[in-house]
Amino acid sequence: MAQQTITAVLAAAPAALQSVNTVRLDGPADLIGFRRAARALLAQRVEPDLVRWSVVSSPELDLFAENPGPSTAHPASPQTATAPSPPITVPAAFGELVAHAGLHRDPHRFALLYRLLWRLQHEPALRHDPLDAEWMQAAQMARAVRRDAHKMRAFVRLRPLQRPDGDGTWHVAWFEPDHHVLEATAPFFSRRFANLHWAILTPDRCASWDGVRLSFSPGANPQDAPPADAGEALWLTYYQSIFNPARLKVDAMVREMPRRYWKNLPEATLIRSLTAEANGRNALMIDRPAQGPRRRVRAPIAVHSAPLSPAPDRMSPVVENLSPTQRSQAWAEARDAACRCTQCPLHAQATQTVFGEGPLNATLMLVGEQPGDHEDLRGRPFTGPAGQLLDAALLQLGVDRQQAYVTNAVKHFKFELRGQRRLHKTASQQEVADCLDWLEREIALVQPQALVALGGTAARSLLGRPVSVMQARGQWHARDDGRPVLVTLHPSALLRLPEGERAAMHHQWLSDLAQAAAWVDSPGRGGATRPPLSAQFDPGTGR
Repeated sequence: MAQQTITAVLAAAPAALQSVNTVRLDGPADLIGFRRAARALLAQRVEPDLVRWSVVSSPELDLFAENPGPSTAHPASPQTATAPSPPITVPAAFGELVAHAGLHRDPHRFALLYRLLWRLQHEPALRHDPLDAEWMQAAQMARAVRRDAHKMRAFVRLRPLQRPDGDGTWHVAWFEPDHHVLEATAPFFSRRFANLHWAILTPDRCASWDGVRLSFSPGANPQDAPPADAGEALWLTYYQSIFNPARLKVDAMVREMPRRYWKNLPEATLIRSLTAEANGRNALMIDRPAQGPRRRVRAPIAVHSAPLSPAPDRMSPVVENLSPTQRSQAWAEARDAACRCTQCPLHAQATQTVFGEGPLNATLMLVGEQPGDHEDLRGRPFTGPAGQLLDAALLQLGVDRQQAYVTNAVKHFKFELRGQRRLHKTASQQEVADCLDWLEREIALVQPQALVALGGTAARSLLGRPVSVMQARGQWHARDDGRPVLVTLHPSALLRLPEGERAAMHHQWLSDLAQAAAWVDSPGRGGATRPPLSAQFDPGTGR
């Protein structure tokens, strides 16, 4: 509780209100005391020019007073002093402003905040004037305090020290904030390092956490700062090894890590030397011979007369000369093995593996990115809104979906939770690569004559290289095994388009799928025959 000496604020004599009223706060971060005193002053209608704010540790002068003597610039009348005070109302932004600007090191901050509070009661238009000079000054103070608190959370380095009583270890840090942010920032460290016993020392105030209670004490001296520890050498070795001279931007680094913080950071001892050597190391990197691209080498398809027994982790490719029974058995074994796959972390959060489905002698295979929320729950590919749009498009083209094999490049649903909703999240390249064996297994079992890549992830898996869907859509491309691949949009991309753009893009998408429809011998197409491959696709050019 603030130690307040508010002369004449609580007195009824109006003459006393004409003298300077002194408010003495417990410390430079005593915002509770400031709020309590400000409410009492407003209730007695004490003008800002008649208030002097100070703290116990260091007296502070009023921003608007020329001297600490009495001021009669705005004397209060007896009617003003005894009239009922109106309720105090302020915008929510002012409470946030006090919480931050009140921690600024400016000695006149409390006088400025009380003047703004007074003006908000007497000048209602102030709350709608963001360009007011005093409001902007307080806002600038608040920004500086928020930045200082952010830097404290980022640059505090705890070092282990043996307790004086020999009972365990303390982790101690020395930090010199620009403003009085320690008490406001210390709860962050008590949550982050809840299992440690730590102390943060600053020149103004110290904070300590014993695993249960957060306490504060007077400031410390720089000589109390802890020395370097053994783990610091390991950290410096790691910091030096990950330094990339080609990505060095000194101005950006100094903006994010101002030089005044360097003396408290162990890695700062390396910054100057690493920066000085950056140009030379860059030149060495440029002079090195270029490395060739890492091409993916596909395993050859082995010839077997009997179905293969899949290994629990990865499976060998299958052959095209299996009997229908053997092929069906091999497909069932592949599906069961995929359901037990733990190659990537996606299996841990997905409901189940979603394997492909369709006839094993299909001439056309449709490949999407990954199952969605509906597919993850039902265990079948393309059963959600995107699948319904695909079914409608194939039906419009006279194709029965049951005549094509439908699958995904990734077999598990990757998502992030937003409340109760599971929102789709794009699979990483490594996760796609981990699922590539299952997709190749399906291609080897089905032996389609043509494939459709629905989206960029599917195109990358089928072609083994990055593909720009909007540039490659509607075109045939060659796989390593010679099979043609038609690249087009994933139906979910159409669903995400604005209503005004969806119709035109849907028409182009149907035109793309119409090229693939020629590969399906479907009765719904009136017995249409597929044109020869040479009329649609040139293996030499991939078009």
